[in-house]
Amino acid sequence: MGMSVTISGATERDAEQIFRLQYLCFQSEAALYGNYRIAALVQSLDSVRAEVASDCVFVARLGEEVVGSVRGSVTEDGAASIGTLCVHPRLQGHGIGARLLSAAETALAGEHGARTVRLSTGHRSEHNLRLYRRVGYATVGTTQGEDGVPLIVLEKQLPAGSYATTA
Repeated sequence: MGMSVTISGATERDAEQIFRLQYLCFQSEAALYGNYRIAALVQSLDSVRAEVASDCVFVARLGEEVVGSVRGSVTEDGAASIGTLCVHPRLQGHGIGARLLSAAETALAGEHGARTVRLSTGHRSEHNLRLYRRVGYATVGTTQGEDGVPLIVLEKQLPAGSYATTA
């Protein structure tokens, strides 16, 4: 590749690149489900900016380009919720998604005290399910997205001291 991909906290300056990246990345999910109204495709730039400002958001960078992103927050029950994980199609399969997940888990555990993390993905999204299971997530249920897509809900218990791990 020539340059290495770095993982860091997102800043307000990253919001537009994150917005464009998620639109590109979620096209394949939309095609898989025949549904172009999935949340990541209809989210506004202002909404992405608000999430970057308030949530735990990490980006993967290749030089100055944002090539991956993930968002996390703590829910009312004290668990963490991770969502909108995406990696540029040309860089998928190189471990960037796993590194982004690890960074979010570490921050949510260390800075916010979360011990359980939840995420969901479409029931046909085998590539996503393989990644999540490979890094320790287990299926705990199903639900339906606002867009009507059936989702698989997965959870992972975070060990005490996971803040000491690095992305």
